Amino acid sequence: MQHVTPATDLGRRDGKLGLAFVSAVVSLVAVFAAVGSTIPLFNIYRAEDGFTNAGISLTVVAYSAATLGTLLVLGRLSNHVGRRPAAIASLVLLVLGCLLLLNVHHIGILIAGRLLMGLGAGLASSSLTAYIVDAAPTRPTWLASVASSQTVMLGLAVGAITSGALVQFGPWPRDLIYLVVIGLLLLSAGLVAISPETVTPSPGGWSSLRPSVRVPVRVRHLLPVAAAVLLATWATGAFYQAFVPALVEDQLHTSNSLVLGLVFAAYMGPSALGAPLGGRFSPAAAQRIGMIGFLAGWTGILTAIITGALPLFIAATIVAGAAQGIAISAATRGLLYGSAPRDRAPIFAVVYLLSYSGATIPSLISAQLSSVFSVPHIAIGYGALALLATAFTVFAGGTLEADHQRPRQKVR
Repeated sequence: MQHVTPATDLGRRDGKLGLAFVSAVVSLVAVFAAVGSTIPLFNIYRAEDGFTNAGISLTVVAYSAATLGTLLVLGRLSNHVGRRPAAIASLVLLVLGCLLLLNVHHIGILIAGRLLMGLGAGLASSSLTAYIVDAAPTRPTWLASVASSQTVMLGLAVGAITSGALVQFGPWPRDLIYLVVIGLLLLSAGLVAISPETVTPSPGGWSSLRPSVRVPVRVRHLLPVAAAVLLATWATGAFYQAFVPALVEDQLHTSNSLVLGLVFAAYMGPSALGAPLGGRFSPAAAQRIGMIGFLAGWTGILTAIITGALPLFIAATIVAGAAQGIAISAATRGLLYGSAPRDRAPIFAVVYLLSYSGATIPSLISAQLSSVFSVPHIAIGYGALALLATAFTVFAGGTLEADHQRPRQKVR
């Protein structure tokens, strides 16, 4: 009889953690579906409200800068107040952003709405990803890193495709997607509210607001290559947000909003499919393989832009997207190696600080250059960044050789 109660309690605990895992994954998808939902509308805003490529690019900068600031200040907050309160707060911020975007007729409104989305996404990037890792099953061992790093990409893809379809075929093309996303965000908040907490709230919440960037010493040597991976891949994601709407219409000769959503999703969606493939290799090897594939994808993207071949553009986008999934999940897996629960929110804060730095800095530069250079020329600049990051990942891997000698890594 002594063994019956513990077994029952363990089963109940696993069941509750299963609910927490599902709730966290659904919520993170909802957060980034909201972020991705604006992208197919950019061409409508350009055509009907006179927004420029530079203005659209600045909305990406506003979103990314807000996310960066939130990660710096609130990245460790969920360790002290709990995962659930921080997650629910992030979902509320996204709802407010969507409500503001229901009436976009000035670039300032779009920037403000995207800024609110950035605040919510920044808080979600540390709290919900840590919640996913806390509650993830122990098998397969790669599930926690893949779910925490690739749910973001899946959400962006879902948001872009759904938005493109509703804009192209549904009523109220400027509003319906935001109403749908608001419903999904509220559903997610309800799921989180009934899920169990995975950390014990503790004092120190106010002191945690002091900006701090840290990862455990044992994985600090992995940061340079991880930074190269995250900076280049997220810069490309920002390029797809800011410039691909105009590129698809002007260079690839289609204004169909669904096609635009599918093109963006072709970069983000395959990332989630490529990520489990990286689990077959050590993090160092997977990052190299992923970045070589990423560069091959960029070669095809530039070729398609020069020739105006939409099928090649989509195919190359899929290759780059799948390859970035391999590289990003491997970088995340390496940094999460042997992490304790209290390490996870700070680690993810660093991961997303690097990621959004990659999205923000090139976007800010390209926004300034867009009045001088055409979108194809700007694309060449992003391709050059991919080349530099790939070369660094391939040739600077000596710092990761010790990691190669470890047994197959486990997140938990």
